[in-house]
Amino acid sequence: MDLAKAPLFIDNLDETIRRHPDRLAVIDLSAGEPIQITYGELGDLANRVASKLVTEYGVKPGEAVAYQLPSGWEFIALTLALWRISATPCPLLPSLREREVKFIMQSSGSRLLIIPDVFRKFSYLPMVDAIRGELPTLEHVVVLPQSIRQPETSDMGGLLTGDVIDLTPYRPQPETYSELLYTSGTTGEPKGVLHTHQTLSSALLAHTTTLELTAADKIWAPSPLAHQTGFLYGMLVSFYVGATGIYQAVWNVETARAAIEQHGATFVQAAMPFLADLVRCENPPKGLRTFVATGAAVPRQLAREAREALQCNVTGGWGSTEACLVCVGRPQDPAEKLAGTDGRVIDGMEIRIVDDEGNVVPPGVEGNYQVKTPAMFVTYLHHHEWYEESHAGDGFFDTGDLALIDEDGFLKLTGRKKDVVNRGGEKIPVVEIEDLLYQHEAIADVAIVAMPDPRLGERACAYIVVADGHTAPDLSQITDFLGARGMAKIYWPERVEIIDEMPRTASGKIQKYVLRNDITAKLAGQTQV
Repeated sequence: MDLAKAPLFIDNLDETIRRHPDRLAVIDLSAGEPIQITYGELGDLANRVASKLVTEYGVKPGEAVAYQLPSGWEFIALTLALWRISATPCPLLPSLREREVKFIMQSSGSRLLIIPDVFRKFSYLPMVDAIRGELPTLEHVVVLPQSIRQPETSDMGGLLTGDVIDLTPYRPQPETYSELLYTSGTTGEPKGVLHTHQTLSSALLAHTTTLELTAADKIWAPSPLAHQTGFLYGMLVSFYVGATGIYQAVWNVETARAAIEQHGATFVQAAMPFLADLVRCENPPKGLRTFVATGAAVPRQLAREAREALQCNVTGGWGSTEACLVCVGRPQDPAEKLAGTDGRVIDGMEIRIVDDEGNVVPPGVEGNYQVKTPAMFVTYLHHHEWYEESHAGDGFFDTGDLALIDEDGFLKLTGRKKDVVNRGGEKIPVVEIEDLLYQHEAIADVAIVAMPDPRLGERACAYIVVADGHTAPDLSQITDFLGARGMAKIYWPERVEIIDEMPRTASGKIQKYVLRNDITAKLAGQTQV
């Protein structure tokens, strides 16, 4: 299997549209009554939107177009339209607010921003208006009414109006950018990850072949489509094999039950909290064939419970926005390996563990986790030097994680060199939060660390040294402070610990492992040392 020469996903998709126009492409569970769209209808919607983007908004090949839409048919039709004209999709999570949206818009240079009017009781246009003066490249804002969701009556904020033009001259090439996704940075600046049509197609060939996915499957995507998990391993996986995709914009166990039991979902790749919620709900749904849990290794007890409760294969996997999925468990792997590990390397990809001098270490020895894959991203936007710094001379990408590989080739992550909290698969930008909290008049010193959580894996805990003459701020005051400065709620600390001074090394660096050990002990009911 030569992943570097994988058929392009846009070609696979167009072939399905041509040969199976009546096959169901989308089941959207986010609008009350399910919205169902065939491949032929999806192709027509995408062509109409693509034509409007060219004729009305002058979108050019290679141009990044930003959109902050919830998961649903509009997101999907818009993304396909952007590929139709070789533009670069730049989706933003709906949960992001002023601070993050402003940074991404400034970095991407997008002239066009597409938003819902209201989603989850939040109005988006006032947020955009508040920061518009700081967005010199922004020329157009398109608002999609969420009260009109049926494709027969929605005009997608005007994007579905106008004549369809010949889109043949705009067709993307293998090296054309296919997505621009921003990951939470460890230096306070998110990184803009750029993939091409070829790199994502390589990832899709590896994924669908390894997990034996076909057009007969129904791919369920409960993760936000603006996140790589939903974008690549939900929406694009279904396109690649010509299967039906099932989407929900808001996590809800009963909606998940409908996706599985009413609409026949057979495969899902999502963060571990989704799995835990399904297992622990009353009357867990049956019908899935495979659940690939990412973001953290599946605990052995949860894996056992999941196999019994859901009656499906449960495997772990490791991937990233930059490298896509590199390791995954196979259903035929031993149960003791499927639980507690992140699987084994996918054919056509390479992994290794090296020491700080770059020497490969023996099996079972912890070291720096590095990967090499044809599905690797091609650069960080505006910062190709970061891309070069992250790669070794022989092409391996340093993930920033610590890990070991056992005698049987199974990967187990053991820690991180990067200072990030992994909250249910969502990486929290620790440095950015600390930088903001240092502006609080009552805070003299602050450190954000991960604390263990049985559902999400980790949550953020803020250790604070109070400034002289001030009263210690409580959690609500901390979150109000961050919210007032436009930081998304998903990044807020969920616990505050007040201490007299930070533990530091001789050089002055905060010893965060001491704080992590402290909060772990407290949560376990132990006495602080």
